[in-house]
Amino acid sequence: MSDFPLISVIMAVYNSERYIGEAIESIIAQSYPHWQLLITDDGSTDSTAEIFQRYGASDERIQLIQQEN
Repeated sequence: MSDFPLISVIMAVYNSERYIGEAIESIIAQSYPHWQLLITDDGSTDSTAEIFQRYGASDERIQLIQQEN
């Protein structure tokens, strides 16, 4: 059992390809080690989901929830 409580960061996105990489990098760069990032994509039509997939593939703490707009 960890001595650190789990912190959940919840991010809602829609067509956020311009900023999502920077936002995810900001979470990854935090010094606190015990976090999860939950991203809810509200049916983006740009490359938001593809950008997320690259980050999620390398860090299991990052999870995407996709839904229709």
